[in-house]
Amino acid sequence: MPTGAQALLRTLVDAGVTVCFTNPGTSEMHFVAALDSVPEMRAVLALFEGVATGAADGYARMTGRPAATLLHLGPGLGNGLANLHNARRARVPVVNIVGDHATYHVQYDAQLQSDIETVARNVSPGWVRTSTSAEALPTDLAEAVAAASGPPGQVATLIVPADLSWAEGVQPAVPVAPATPPLADGAAIEAARSALLGKKSALLLGGSALHGPALRAAGRIAAATGATLFAEVFPRRIERGAGVPPVERIAYFAELASVQLAGLKHLVLVDAPAPVSFFAYPGKKSYLVPEGCMIHRLTTDGQDVAGTLEALAEVVVTRETARAAPKSKQPVSIPTLPKGRLTAETACRTVAALLPEGAIVSDEANTSGVSFAGASAGAPPHDVLTLTGGAIGQGLPVAVGAAIACPDRPVVALEADGSALYTIQSLWTMARERLDVTVVIFNNRSYGILDVELQRVGAQASGQKAQAQLDLADPPVDFVAVSRGLGVPAVLATTTQELATALRNAFAEPGPHLIEVAVPPVFSGRRLKALPMVLGSLESLPGPLAKALKRRIAP
Repeated sequence: MPTGAQALLRTLVDAGVTVCFTNPGTSEMHFVAALDSVPEMRAVLALFEGVATGAADGYARMTGRPAATLLHLGPGLGNGLANLHNARRARVPVVNIVGDHATYHVQYDAQLQSDIETVARNVSPGWVRTSTSAEALPTDLAEAVAAASGPPGQVATLIVPADLSWAEGVQPAVPVAPATPPLADGAAIEAARSALLGKKSALLLGGSALHGPALRAAGRIAAATGATLFAEVFPRRIERGAGVPPVERIAYFAELASVQLAGLKHLVLVDAPAPVSFFAYPGKKSYLVPEGCMIHRLTTDGQDVAGTLEALAEVVVTRETARAAPKSKQPVSIPTLPKGRLTAETACRTVAALLPEGAIVSDEANTSGVSFAGASAGAPPHDVLTLTGGAIGQGLPVAVGAAIACPDRPVVALEADGSALYTIQSLWTMARERLDVTVVIFNNRSYGILDVELQRVGAQASGQKAQAQLDLADPPVDFVAVSRGLGVPAVLATTTQELATALRNAFAEPGPHLIEVAVPPVFSGRRLKALPMVLGSLESLPGPLAKALKRRIAP
């Protein structure tokens, strides 16, 4: 007779969820045992819950479908919260299955007892449930999958008491049919059309508007109207490269974002919120929409973004405008391989010059990666996945999930040294699953972004104790040794030529590879001290000069 755990797995597979990222404990052992009875389910072990949750995020970004996670009680869920936060901000579908104590054991307040629902609501506010009977368990899970799938996508969390997993005679549930997303209403489409036909207009794209048919429709609209195409600061997935409509990402620094948006009269939001500063800074604006600029929301959560953009294109792109429109595709422009000294900038140019067609780039290089977008704009077509929620430690797990989602595509993880150490266990899963991931670790031996933020927030801190909190040089981390210890071949690159050779070798050989790139910090010394003053002066500079400075700081 099937157990509750077997019924859970069969329900998942029947609903189209065929990958589960796991870090189980005692309460989940019946689920683990049931895996052999459902061969369609691929179970991927992670050594840390943050790897499992981040991998589920990366998988969903590339497939549009949920993966499941298997987590151990409240502490296990807690260990995975940071990357579930990123998944929530990305609005991707993830189904968490969290084991709990048996229902009759709860009264004893054993050591691992906790309020799991309260923890879960931080990252899955739209759907949390604790199953209360074995008979209801599969139905609960089917509804969790439907809720996660949306639209819009979300994190759904089902808490499963252990005795429901081992109960016998439980039958799987019939999948819940997914909802069909509607188009935006005619009034929203007409308002967007009017706005875009006016002067100084732009579309701000986010979510599912930045790849596939949606992006191509947005490109046609921009070409026909002269509107600028912007992307949110940290998009969950953005398609880029030669032949793809070019989109300018809003800058992380609020001062630079204000330069990009200056002068706009109409901003049309497509699956994206209005731009705001990532943090608050003394004396600086938090809301970045220019004064006098009207906001028009084309789509709301749960609507058909691609279909709505196609509908807008139909009323905007006439035969005459299509004929007169400038080219709306990024031209081929592959940078020449740099020579000599290895810096973050030359490393980014080297990666861009050798980037394989169809690559998926998981970008968590932080300050070291600021020049990659400019260098790779005309590279072969590729996708970039970014740090949607700002909780670092995402890049390597997302690369794991993307590689499992798209085994026929090479994955490149551009990773900062500090961020890598949050979820370095990802390397072991890459090795175990033989994933085609090339990891490039930018090792500047510092929390570079925090060096910048220390200057920007106006904190008067230059003493030894303060600086020690941002320094990773004592002792230095040997990423080559760490990587080899976790089963991934690794090399150290200290010149651009060594990096180019290492990249060619990694791209030519299947399986995971790690390249440690020894680089100085992008912002240091006089440049670091001058940055707040330069950013603060942008508002008073003439527009062309401000934009030129913006391109120099963040291409």
